[in-house]
Amino acid sequence: MNALEELAESFSRLPGIGKKSAMRIAYHLLKTDSGFLHQFARELSTLHERIKQCSVCGTYTETDPCPICTSVKRDRSMICVVEQPQDVTTIEASKEFSGLFHVLGGVISPLDGIGPEQLSIGKLVERVQKENVQEVIIATNPTIDGDVTALYIQRALSGTNVKISRLASGLPVGGDLEYADKLTLARSFSKRQSL
Repeated sequence: MNALEELAESFSRLPGIGKKSAMRIAYHLLKTDSGFLHQFARELSTLHERIKQCSVCGTYTETDPCPICTSVKRDRSMICVVEQPQDVTTIEASKEFSGLFHVLGGVISPLDGIGPEQLSIGKLVERVQKENVQEVIIATNPTIDGDVTALYIQRALSGTNVKISRLASGLPVGGDLEYADKLTLARSFSKRQSL
């Protein structure tokens, strides 16, 4: 295996990049300015040193606690619970949520050997009990494991006076009914709203 194939093999290990895309990236890098390549290599080699998890919410950050947790402009009465740190970025991009976050680090998945103990659910309960949290918004993915995790969190917080809500799920904006699966349609009907 030559250096180009080794590089393509490394890229193909990344999520969403197949062998053809990996080879295209490798060829592209061969034609790229060497200054960019040195900067890119430096950024990759220092990634773990520069980025860490926030000790409060669990998202990725360069400063601990993260800018969201330390911001005085955030609504501290709401915590949005997400599966992974990248979910924080997605929700932040929408500019629809101004509260705090809590990253679980995954979902309960017995088939994968992941139980509640491997997630930061206990830390969430501690935050709700210690801070003046009025609402916990569960934003796990609408999958079986996401639903199980949401139910577990609901039960774990049942002894508190906090309001627990879940993001609505159903038909996407601009979507066609004929392409919707049965579960999405069922959720859409059960979460319907009056006009």
